[in-house]
Amino acid sequence: MNIVVNVSDARASAAADDTLVTYALGSCIGVALYDSVSRVAGLLHFQLPTSTLDAKKAAENPMMFADTGMNHLVSLMERSGAQKQRIKVKLAGGAEMLNDAKLFSIGRRNHAAIRKVLWQAGMLIEAEDVGGGSPRTMYVRPANGEVRVKTQAQEKVL
Repeated sequence: MNIVVNVSDARASAAADDTLVTYALGSCIGVALYDSVSRVAGLLHFQLPTSTLDAKKAAENPMMFADTGMNHLVSLMERSGAQKQRIKVKLAGGAEMLNDAKLFSIGRRNHAAIRKVLWQAGMLIEAEDVGGGSPRTMYVRPANGEVRVKTQAQEKVL
């Protein structure tokens, strides 16, 4: 069963027949987490680099931001038996959409922010597909931790 992770959303699953999927990763980042022992997978789709940009919005929807979104997702996964020190991390997204590269660089800022959050948490990135100018769709399978990323007509396994 497909479990859709919307923008500013996070989901976790340990069901072998589930697939977590998020669409339209433009400047947003998709963070796929997997614990191979508990077979719990998680997926976060965040929009903005840090909750310090808007504390009120962060309180209402922590998944909107890299820092609070990661905390929320790891907590969800731990409730299902995952352990932070075993979690593998894969990223996708961070494109420079709408030619904003010279104005805002949201994709690059999001990528830098999640790298910092992960480093502070002692979590290493195993693989990533970030940057460029095209949106992506990201799939994560709890059965085996497989992460697939689709960009336009191309699909690859991270």
